[in-house]
Amino acid sequence: MFTHPFTATPADIDELGHVNNAVWVRWIQEIAVAHWAHLATPEEQAAFFWVITRHEIDYRGNLRAGETATGETWVADPPKGARFDRHVRFVDAGGKELVRAVTTWAMIERASGRPMRVPAELAARFLSA
Repeated sequence: MFTHPFTATPADIDELGHVNNAVWVRWIQEIAVAHWAHLATPEEQAAFFWVITRHEIDYRGNLRAGETATGETWVADPPKGARFDRHVRFVDAGGKELVRAVTTWAMIERASGRPMRVPAELAARFLSA
């Protein structure tokens, strides 16, 4: 599991006084990109990138400006061709789950701009992390 902290800023807050749903989506992408940068070699990062093809998000709590959540992400199952499902959750300082998501990502080869099968050695790093 890969973790990353997030702190709500005043710009993240909506008219209800808590983090806007679009911000949670941005944070989901930010933690996924950070996880990729952590696991991939510089050569892999130069050759490939990921795009989101689907989000499924459950909102169970929220943050106000200045509050912090820990984002957690992991890949539980092997990829299916170019795609895999990434699990993400955000918990507050007390461990209460605020948001849970499953997002589907597809690997794209930079040179061709086309989806490509996730190499087994790369998939293994995600599955063991």
